[in-house]
Amino acid sequence: MALDDSLFQTLVAQCLGRWLDRLEDSDGFDDIDLTDGVLQAETEAGQTFILNRHVPLKQVWLSSPVSGAHHYAWDEGSGDWRSTRGGEPLETRLIADLASLGIEVDPHV
Repeated sequence: MALDDSLFQTLVAQCLGRWLDRLEDSDGFDDIDLTDGVLQAETEAGQTFILNRHVPLKQVWLSSPVSGAHHYAWDEGSGDWRSTRGGEPLETRLIADLASLGIEVDPHV
């Protein structure tokens, strides 16, 4: 099934909102902001993570100071955002990158 625009907007808003909550509940950040589909989180060490929607491709894009740029497409079967290069879940990559900087994120939020 193709992901229509309305469902994409709903899924990406849920994803960004959930990550906003998770990051705000974590220690290690100086600034966290979600504006117009772009979530930016700056660590206390000045590293910036960016998670944003990419509407034309219906993807979520991650820019990480640890692992670089990653693109994620919705996978209906797993109910998850999965890497377009290898299928790794967005959650797995982001939690691992944050953990490598000593930032723990609650996996149950």
